[in-house]
Amino acid sequence: MKTTIRIFNKEFYLPFFQKISKAVSSFSLTEKVIFTVFAIILIGTSLSMLLRVNNQLLTEVPRFGGTLEEGLIDTPRFINPLLALSETDRDLTALIYSGLMRITPEGGLIPDLAESVEISEDGTEYLFKIRDDAFFHNGEPVTSDDVIFTILKAQDPTIKSSKIATWDGIVIERLGDKEILFILNQPYSPFLNNTTLGILPSHIWQNISSEEFSFSQFNTEPIGSGPYKIKEVLKNKSGIAELYTLSAFDKFTLGKPNIKNIEFKFYTNENSLISALKEGSIDSINSISTKSARDLDDNNFNVLQFPLPRIFGVFFNQSKAPVLVSKSVRKALDTAIDRNALIDSILGGYAQEARGPIPPSLIPFETLSSASSKEPETGDEESEKLEDARNILTEAGWEINEEGFLQKESKSGTELLTFSLTTVNVPELVKVAEHVAETWRELGADVNVKIFDSNDLNQNVIRSRNYDAFLFGEIIGRDLDFYAFWHSSQRNDPGLNIADYANITVDKLLEDARGLSESPERIEKFIAFDKEIQADIPAIFLYSPDFVYVVPDKLKGIVPDNITIPSERFASVYNWYLETDTVWKFFK
Repeated sequence: MKTTIRIFNKEFYLPFFQKISKAVSSFSLTEKVIFTVFAIILIGTSLSMLLRVNNQLLTEVPRFGGTLEEGLIDTPRFINPLLALSETDRDLTALIYSGLMRITPEGGLIPDLAESVEISEDGTEYLFKIRDDAFFHNGEPVTSDDVIFTILKAQDPTIKSSKIATWDGIVIERLGDKEILFILNQPYSPFLNNTTLGILPSHIWQNISSEEFSFSQFNTEPIGSGPYKIKEVLKNKSGIAELYTLSAFDKFTLGKPNIKNIEFKFYTNENSLISALKEGSIDSINSISTKSARDLDDNNFNVLQFPLPRIFGVFFNQSKAPVLVSKSVRKALDTAIDRNALIDSILGGYAQEARGPIPPSLIPFETLSSASSKEPETGDEESEKLEDARNILTEAGWEINEEGFLQKESKSGTELLTFSLTTVNVPELVKVAEHVAETWRELGADVNVKIFDSNDLNQNVIRSRNYDAFLFGEIIGRDLDFYAFWHSSQRNDPGLNIADYANITVDKLLEDARGLSESPERIEKFIAFDKEIQADIPAIFLYSPDFVYVVPDKLKGIVPDNITIPSERFASVYNWYLETDTVWKFFK
C-alpha cells in the first residue's frame, strides 16, 4: 500500500514512510512495543526542543490596552500649567498638556511640541520651530500664537501664576506660524527647562479675560496636547469631581501611549487612600508618609522609590542667635548628628544622607568627596559622634554647668548654649526636629522646639527671618540653580537665603554657573560652591528624601525617573504599559 499525504487536494507519495511501515509490520509484538515507546520518546523530545527554541526566539512587547487606576488626595481645581499648585492639579496637568520641550527619566530634555531649537552663540536667543504634526486634543494645530499667548499670560501679574518669576524679562517674537524666538537679557543655561511649560490653546482661552482666568471651566475640563485627554468626569450631587478618566491621545507627538485609560479617584486623606489601595479599588498611590510606605512594603506591595533633588537641613540665623556665630558651636552641632539613625528611625530608609547643599541625586558623593573634607557617614556609633562633638566644644572653652547645660565664660560674662529650633507642623518634620533637638540636648545644649502651621510659617517666620535655627527643605530642581538659596542678594524677603549667608566667593561661583551651558564647567563651579558652604557651616544638611510610588506589578516601562516634583513621574508615561504580546525577536 502506498503511503501518501494530501495537501491542497493533491496527493504526495512518501516512499520513506512506506518503507518504515513495511519494516514495522514485520516486527514481533515485543519489537512493536519497544519501537512505539522509542518513537513516542523521540517525538516528545523533538517537540520539547522545538518549544524551547521557539521560547528563546520569543519576546514580550507592549500592547495597547488596559486601565491604570490611581488614587490622589484632594480634587483638582486648576488643571492648568499656569495655575496648578496642588499635587493633584499638577498630576493631571502633566498628562494633559505638552511643552515645547519634555523632560526625560534620566533628567535630560527632548523636543516635544518643538521640532528643533537653535541657540545663539552668546546664549541669549532660542529659536524654536514647532512640529507640523503637533495638535491639541480637539484637532486644532499647535502654532506659535499658542506659545506666545501662554507665555504672555505667565508674565501677566493679574493671573498670579507661579511661573511669573521664571519668565520675567524674557521677550518672545513671532517669526511665523510655526517659528518663535525667545530673547534673554543675559545667558541663563537652565532656560530650556522653562520651555517644558504646558502650552494653552489660544483659540479657547483668548476671549477669557485675565480677571476671569482662574474661574474658567477649562481649568477643570482642560484641552491640551499631551499624551492623555479628558474622556469622562464624574461628579457627586454637590458637583465635586469623584473620578477623572483620561484616554490615550493618538496624535501625541512622541507616539500614542500604550495604556488605553488612566483613571484618577480622589480621597480626603491618606488613611482613606491606603484603605482603597488595600481593598483593590485603585492600583497606585504616591507621596505617602514613610511609615505608610514601609507598612505597604512589608505587606508585599510594589513600592518604588526615586531620589528627589531636595535638601532638608537646619539653617542657622546667626544674626538672631549670637551663640550660633561661633563656628566651633556649629561644627559640634553638625558632628553630633547621626544621619543614618535619623533616616532609618524616622524616614523608614526612604531618604539619602546629605552632607552639603547639593542633593546626592544631582552630583554624587563620589564626585563631591574629592573636593570636600567631609565624607558620607559609614555607620559610626551615635555615642562616638557625641563624644567627638563634646571634644570640639571643650577645646573651644565650653563646660557643663550645674544644670547640665553647656556654658562658656568670656569677658562679657557667661554665655549659655541655648537657642530655638523652628519647623513647620508636618508630622515627619516635627519628628525630625525632636530627634535633632534631643541629640543636641544630650550634647548639653538647651534647645527649644517651635512648631508653626504652614499658614503662619511664611509670614511670621520665613519672611521676617524670625528664628534661631530653622529645619526646612529646599527644592533644588533639575537645573542646579542654587542662586535663590545661597546668593547674598537673596538674604532678604522674597529671597530664599534663609541662612542669611554672605560669601563673595560663593556669589561669584553661582553667578558664573548661571551663564555656563557646558555641564563639566558648571559641575566644577558647583563642586567649589559645595566646598565653600561645607567649610563655613551656615547650615547642617541632614537628608535628601525619596519619592515613593506604589504601583501594580503588571505596570511595566517605568524607569528610575530623575524627578523634582511628583507629577514628573509621568514624564515617560507614553512608554508605560499594562498588557503585552509575544513575538519572535526578529519581528520586534
